[in-house]
Amino acid sequence: MHAESTSVLVVGGSLVGLSAAVFLAWRGVRTVLVERHAGSSPHPRAIGYTPRTLELYRAVGLGPHIPQVPPAFRLRRARVESLAGAWFEEVPWTPEEQAAPAIERSPCAGAAIAQDRLEPRLRDRAVELGADVRLETELIRFEQDAEGVTAWLRERDGREYTVRAAYLVAADGHRSAIREALGIGRAGRGHIRTARSVLFRAPLEEYLRAGVTQFAIEQPGFSAFLTTYGDGRWVLIFWDDEERDAATLRALISRAIGRADLDVEIVTTGRWEISALIADRFSSGRVFLAGDAAHTLPPSRGGYGANTGIEDVHNLAWKLSAVLSGASAPELLDTYDAERRPIAWLRHQQIFAREDYKAHAGGAAGGAPIIDDDAMELGQLYRSTAVLGAGDGLPPALRPEQWAGQPGTRAPHAWVVRGGERLSTLDLFQRRWVLLAEDARWWSAAAQVGEQLGTELECVRIGAEVRPSEEGAFSRAFGLGAGGASLVRPDGYVAWRSLDLPADPRGALADALGRVSSAARRADERVGLEDAVALAR
Repeated sequence: MHAESTSVLVVGGSLVGLSAAVFLAWRGVRTVLVERHAGSSPHPRAIGYTPRTLELYRAVGLGPHIPQVPPAFRLRRARVESLAGAWFEEVPWTPEEQAAPAIERSPCAGAAIAQDRLEPRLRDRAVELGADVRLETELIRFEQDAEGVTAWLRERDGREYTVRAAYLVAADGHRSAIREALGIGRAGRGHIRTARSVLFRAPLEEYLRAGVTQFAIEQPGFSAFLTTYGDGRWVLIFWDDEERDAATLRALISRAIGRADLDVEIVTTGRWEISALIADRFSSGRVFLAGDAAHTLPPSRGGYGANTGIEDVHNLAWKLSAVLSGASAPELLDTYDAERRPIAWLRHQQIFAREDYKAHAGGAAGGAPIIDDDAMELGQLYRSTAVLGAGDGLPPALRPEQWAGQPGTRAPHAWVVRGGERLSTLDLFQRRWVLLAEDARWWSAAAQVGEQLGTELECVRIGAEVRPSEEGAFSRAFGLGAGGASLVRPDGYVAWRSLDLPADPRGALADALGRVSSAARRADERVGLEDAVALAR
């Protein structure tokens, strides 16, 4: 059998797998992605992408290729008799968000683009960045050892070969064969229901003028859910597992619309297992679970399925890159599970705390208060060895303006000017470790520490090369005194900060960066010291 090698093998070429390939290739990681299908599913599935997801795509050059919704856009749902019939009340996803101040929390808005329209753009970008994307190629089996993973692959024409990878990312869906092979169990609310759907085209734009795009259909003897993909396609979901012929589907579509005089084209049908299950662990040796393979979450207006999976692989990509480059010890990869699994559980809880799924909660919400959308997407908190100072008393999520640059939170958005160009602070991050500081004594410390640890560390000099667009905006956003500094990870999360200038800036920074980055050079020095001590004994 023909054998090949790569740094990372991604199994699964849907949203999460393709995003993994983009994020890895953007960092220069040799990546092979395999997908057993010839392309995207004929059923579009996901449509809503959050501002945080758009921030991640913007950083890797996809921003211009994904049209964004207006900043004030909110996904709206109404309970109706039919589109043309009586409209009853509108039910918000997050009732408390009405109290949130109308401020700018991100340079991005969300996006409403059908999954089958987004995936080709991700695929093209991954290839453009150097990823090797192989469609109609399936994983037959795999084995891992201390040095890597061997995968046996089969192409559609029957040709088989092996790929040897340092690491494997399993993005192979909620029925993940890789997760099953690893013997990783799952917990959570479990199976909720099986649903059927029909995708169709119809000229229904007039019913979208009020800004509502999702409709809970309620008639005597008929209950269904109707929503649009914004491109002339609509999906009607039935809350049962009954197979229906074309004539029956057309009759029910007409009933949901409330009219029988429109030209309706049936595109395809679908069958959906709606469940909520979280894997007991997100990694096993050199294999990492992501997306639905790691957490199956019911479709929701919060976008807790696709968006959660996309940020999974963004979190993982920089860590794999750091370990593969030799800058970080493999212990850094342990923080993937430590950071992302609690987020999956938080979203599992939040889905069942809301009205959409409250009737199906079965105790899954645990009486938890509802956390609003901006807090969930832009204000979640990470705790792991890659963060110093995320105290146990901190809440799991807050709106960005309720944080002030605490370690474990997304570095806040604020407008700055560099070289005459207006940028978001977010534009300063994601390539490497970044130290933000105003006091010049941090600048020389950063240069020395980066060299000492063998870690790519950039010091961004606030007030010199980068100037806040308004006086004091930087210090307020990051919660720093005049002599303070903030250390931001390559994924844009704050890893550590010093509120003011310590007596030994270089020593404080070296200790902090060495710990949060799992710096390989620091680990080598520690092992060497331990060996020397052992020999001395």
